[in-house]
Amino acid sequence: MHTVKEAALITGLTEHAVRFYTDKGLVPSVQRDKNNIRMFDEESINWLLGVKCLKQSGMPIEVIKTYIDLCLEGDSSIPQRYKLIMEHKEAARVKLEEAQRHIAHLEQKTELYQAILEHRSPDTTNPGNWDNIQHMHGDVFYSPSVQKA
Repeated sequence: MHTVKEAALITGLTEHAVRFYTDKGLVPSVQRDKNNIRMFDEESINWLLGVKCLKQSGMPIEVIKTYIDLCLEGDSSIPQRYKLIMEHKEAARVKLEEAQRHIAHLEQKTELYQAILEHRSPDTTNPGNWDNIQHMHGDVFYSPSVQKA
C-alpha cells in the first residue's frame, strides 16, 4: 500500500493532483486506513495513471469520470467507451487544426517582423498606426463602424 506522497512519486503526479482525483471519484479502488488516510494499492496506482493519461490528452474531469464509471460497468460498456474516446479524439483534432492555423498566422507575423527588422517593409504591426496603412494590413478585418470618421 502506498501513501499519497508515494502514489505521487510513482505516477509523476503532484500530491495535490492525487488528492483531487481521489476526491472527484476518479480512483474507485482507493482505500482508507483507520485514520482515514488514503492508501493506494497497485490497482489504485493504475487508475491514477489512466486518469493522468486522459487528462494529458485534454479530456475534462467530468468526461474522465464518465469514462471511469463506464469502465466499472465492465465489458458491456465498451461501445460507449469507444464512442466517448472517438468524440474526444475528434475534439482534439479540431483543436489541432485551430492550433495549426494559429502557427501559420504566427509564421506570417514572424516573416513580417523579419522584413521590418531588415528594413524591407514598413512597420505595419502597430495598431496605433493602422488608420494610415489599412490597405497594407490584409489579416485584420476592419468594420466601418470602428473606423475613424
